[in-house]
Amino acid sequence: MWFWCTSFGDKALSHHHYYYYYLFSASMKSSGAFPALVLLILLVSTSEAAISCSDVIKDLRPCVSYLVSGSGQPPAACCSGAKALASATSTTEDKKAACNCIKSTSKSININSQLAQALPGNCGITLPVAISPNADCSKFG
Repeated sequence: MWFWCTSFGDKALSHHHYYYYYLFSASMKSSGAFPALVLLILLVSTSEAAISCSDVIKDLRPCVSYLVSGSGQPPAACCSGAKALASATSTTEDKKAACNCIKSTSKSININSQLAQALPGNCGITLPVAISPNADCSKFG
């Protein structure tokens, strides 16, 4: 039962969810199955927080040199990071958070807009957010 309570499908629960499990574990043991079912519904229905800007930066950091002064194909590490970002931005909240992070961060870096626009195609992926200081992040709202 412990594994089933801490994982739903392929999505592991966050530390926030573990707190609720421990907080209510005593009442579940003494009160029966109904509180456990209510808790499970609560845990499954709670949405995860949007991707953090530090995660977005970590994923795209290997692309900075290429986007500023590169040519040809992006480095493999850049494409791996872009693929990781594409996988991590599945929800509207994730896309909006990633877009705003990229938009604000790229304002301080003089990126080549042609390389930035071509990056997803050159890496063989679809990136749901633009790499641009002028991105329209409101389309995710």
